[in-house]
Amino acid sequence: MEDNFCAQDFYSECRQCPRECRARRSEGKRAFCGEDSSVRVASAGLHFGEEPLVTVFGGSGTIFFTGCTLRCSFCQNYQISQQGMGSPVSREDFVRICLTLQDKGAENINLVTGSHHIPALAEFLSAAKKAGLKIPVAWNSSAYESVESLELLDGLVDIWLPDLKTLNPIMSKSLFEAEDYPRVAKRAIRWMIGKSPLNIVEVGRGKEVREKMLGGTIIRHLFLPGRTDDTVMTLDWLKSHADGKACISLMSQYTPVPFEGSDAELEARKNSLCAFQNRLVNKEEDENLRALIEGYGFEYLFYQDLSDDTSWLPDFRREQPFSNALAKPFWHWKKGFLL
Repeated sequence: MEDNFCAQDFYSECRQCPRECRARRSEGKRAFCGEDSSVRVASAGLHFGEEPLVTVFGGSGTIFFTGCTLRCSFCQNYQISQQGMGSPVSREDFVRICLTLQDKGAENINLVTGSHHIPALAEFLSAAKKAGLKIPVAWNSSAYESVESLELLDGLVDIWLPDLKTLNPIMSKSLFEAEDYPRVAKRAIRWMIGKSPLNIVEVGRGKEVREKMLGGTIIRHLFLPGRTDDTVMTLDWLKSHADGKACISLMSQYTPVPFEGSDAELEARKNSLCAFQNRLVNKEEDENLRALIEGYGFEYLFYQDLSDDTSWLPDFRREQPFSNALAKPFWHWKKGFLL
């Protein structure tokens, strides 16, 4: 990072994400993402629900940011991505959170939904590394990001965890008001793959040996019930452009979220969710997906086991937003550090 870099320069007329809304966030104005120039965090802790390459033994040191450039109508984290739960953190706060997670055994620092704060987080990460952060940094995002913004993270992020939600512009327009999502996400993911070749090593704890990702990309696709054709379109693209160069993670855990909010908000969400069947994935779909994915022969692939358990859905009002089996929190937006 250049010595004269100043994150706040990017917030005067914000064009950080592909929406290019030009909001004057440095003056306290909020953009589509819901945020001004302050960086807000909802929760931080060890998370054990990511792919095995990411959680390994110690768990992934996740930091959940408030706000989002996409605001999906089915978002499980809607309380923080769309309803503003979170508290501002300074650069010093961020550094302390990162170093605490490292001290508690985190395998990496996993930045969740930070796309609207790339300049500030680039500055924060640089400070954390100077202060002693040594574990890999993972960027966990929707992939609705401009390459020009992502380049600010070059050399600071080791692992990329992008979603590839859909390649159907009709769906992306309905579900997150971004008809250009397919084009933008493909460009961003190609850049990520090019920047971070796969670097997977074996690590041991006692007699047990597991694989750990030190660098590379895991591309996630969530199957939406009743939309098999959209998943086929996505897998076709991944086979052509990512196979052997990135890991593919096909997720089947779509879960209807018991949303809370104003009548207008709930009505808008209901209308948006009509784009697909808002229900759990059924056994027949799961079997069809397994047969489908088998036919592609991806070199690196993760596939979730089907489950009707919804207890994993987070509630960020709680100090422990997730189930105890999934996460161990160390920082919460209402309390700060929980140590």
